[in-house]
Amino acid sequence: MSIADSTSTAQPVARTRAPASDRPPPSPAPPAAPVRAAVPKKGKALRVLGVLALIGVAGAGGAAWYWWELQHALPPGFAKANGRLEAEQVEIAAKYPGRIATVLVKEGDMVDQGQVIARMDTVELEAQLRSAKASVQHSESAAVLAKAVIAQRQSELVFARQELTRTEALIPRGFAPVEQLDKRHNDLKVAQAAVDAAISNLNVEIANIAAGQGEVARIQAQIDDSVLVAPKRGRIQYKLAQAGEVLPSGGRVVTLLDLSDVYLTIFVPSSAAGPLALGDEARVVLDPVPQYVFPAFVTFVATEAQFTPKMVETAEEREKLMFRVKLSIDPALRTKYESQAKTGIRGVGYVRTDRQAAWPESLAVKLP
Repeated sequence: MSIADSTSTAQPVARTRAPASDRPPPSPAPPAAPVRAAVPKKGKALRVLGVLALIGVAGAGGAAWYWWELQHALPPGFAKANGRLEAEQVEIAAKYPGRIATVLVKEGDMVDQGQVIARMDTVELEAQLRSAKASVQHSESAAVLAKAVIAQRQSELVFARQELTRTEALIPRGFAPVEQLDKRHNDLKVAQAAVDAAISNLNVEIANIAAGQGEVARIQAQIDDSVLVAPKRGRIQYKLAQAGEVLPSGGRVVTLLDLSDVYLTIFVPSSAAGPLALGDEARVVLDPVPQYVFPAFVTFVATEAQFTPKMVETAEEREKLMFRVKLSIDPALRTKYESQAKTGIRGVGYVRTDRQAAWPESLAVKLP
């Protein structure tokens, strides 16, 4: 190989560019992504506001509860428990079976002691009463006749004695036979027996009169018991039967609430029931009128817990034993507010476990 050839191969080969007209056009650039403006997230903001509002309400509720607890916190020596107003219920029922003639009251009526509540049909009883009275009259007439017979027999007895006396006087002088004396003795005995029989008949009629009068009294009592009356003043709670219904013996007609004994029943633990005594002062606050405080008295404390305790009890278990306590409203208040008194109303009863403790200002008596 010649030097010229080697030199030519060592030199770089110059590359020529093609004319611009002959080059392909450049590819277009991809479009730029649109720029979004920053928008606040409303849903998230609302949720945050809701949470804040709930926190605020909870805080306000907690503050209100705390304020209420401060206002109603009991000092030492007092106890409270929830309860409800109750009253004794009197079931007015038919003593004897029969048909109801009429019911004169309706539910909610106030009735006084002795007021007629209902009447039973007494047509059959009245017929029996007339028959019994007629039987008494018959016995009374028979007794009058028996008395007349007694008078007649006693007259015959007197005559028989006189005849015997005259005969006894004639026998010694021979003016009367001995057989006549025997006859006079026999006539006297017959007259005496007739008197005894007449007296016995009178006694029978007197007994018949007594029996008849007893029957009259029995039937009259049934008629009187057929008029159902209120044994006490109170309110008709339930009307259980209508006119025309046939009731058995003891069938109930109405239920009467005895408003003379309205009380709040509460349940307290043994630690509070132990110091209580009958007659202790108490306070009652009713849910519908919490602004008023009614005076009351402890009238009943159960001697046993409301459930059977275990054989072995710890101190904690003994505190779970609940005793029933009755707080009776003052009788003067019961009479004054009897139209507003309703059983079943809930409330809170307060009792003192320390008789020396003074009632707090929040439990001072406050009446409507």
